[in-house]
Amino acid sequence: MLFSQIIGHQIVKQRFIQSVAEQRIAHAQLISGREGIGKLRLALAYAQYISCTNRTDTDSCGICPSCVKYTKLAHPDLHFVFPYVKPEGNKIWVCDDFTMKFREMVLNNEYFGYDDWLDFSSDGNKKIGYIFASESDQIIKKLSFKSYESEYKIMIIWLPEKMYGDIIANKILKILEEPPEKTVFLLVSNQPNLLLPTIMSRTQLVNIQPLKDDEISDYLMSNQNFNLTQENAHHIARTANGSMLEALKIAADDEENTENFTRFTTLMRTAWRLSVKKENEAIKDMRKWADEISNAKIGREQQKKLLNYMQHMVRENYIFNLQQTNLNYMTEEENEFSCRFARFINEKNVEKMMNEFSLAQRQISQNVNAKMVFFDLAIRITMMIV
Repeated sequence: MLFSQIIGHQIVKQRFIQSVAEQRIAHAQLISGREGIGKLRLALAYAQYISCTNRTDTDSCGICPSCVKYTKLAHPDLHFVFPYVKPEGNKIWVCDDFTMKFREMVLNNEYFGYDDWLDFSSDGNKKIGYIFASESDQIIKKLSFKSYESEYKIMIIWLPEKMYGDIIANKILKILEEPPEKTVFLLVSNQPNLLLPTIMSRTQLVNIQPLKDDEISDYLMSNQNFNLTQENAHHIARTANGSMLEALKIAADDEENTENFTRFTTLMRTAWRLSVKKENEAIKDMRKWADEISNAKIGREQQKKLLNYMQHMVRENYIFNLQQTNLNYMTEEENEFSCRFARFINEKNVEKMMNEFSLAQRQISQNVNAKMVFFDLAIRITMMIV
């Protein structure tokens, strides 16, 4: 992975390059930021740059034996740890059992997330993936040997917040406190706040900012898989809120976006009927709305997309009230709805609404009963529509 192949993040790229040039490579770095902005790609490009035998002032050479092996993610001094769904049976599973699939996932997908990986690696098994305690012994074993070819051994831990239990977390902590010589840990995290504070204190934080809207829209316009107008590309970029992964999914799911708009407007209209018009019959429609969205055919990934879309619409409706059209970006249909609805989103309830949608999103990710989540969400939104 070359730095030049990664969209945006110029400041972070320069920071990584400078650390190598000055021979001040921190032994443990926590690369954090929201999902889908290219953190893992940055970690891989950084690892390749460290190992490259003919690096330039701006990038890896791309052609030395080390770079060629990195192109296939098969360098003997590059190691991966990542969450996975443990198959049934008594076998003690470790990441090495899934490394071939992980390489395939990374090489074939510029951007992917935790759910995408679990869907791919577990054959549709919807269980939650973890980094299990058995992995700690593997890490210690791999890092106890001298490097094979490069000056450094590099261990990339993708989503360390998915470590299962205190055993592995404490062993990782011990390794970070007493690292083997010439070893670099790159922890790539979506939610660093879930890590032990002691682990965070042993790492150098590298905060990755969301991508810019124009970086996302330019990429979408150049992607031959989509036939987007400039207007649609800008709209998707704004909705994605800095995540290229989210932008790609939105671009691929135009039909689903239309359905999400209908679900959002149905919720808000039903909440208005119950709260403002005092139509008690609306509670039945609210229950029906929650039941329909909780249908097994929809699935948790689509439910999370819906909740993300709803956050976007609340945000856009709040901005709509400012009467600054250059700050808004909605489709014609969304804009028409907002002309009548936006006044119900104001400084008194906008933050509370965003928090409720965000909470529901986390609960769905944690496999909480969807009917309970969406009906409870609908009731809470009703209390905020005044």
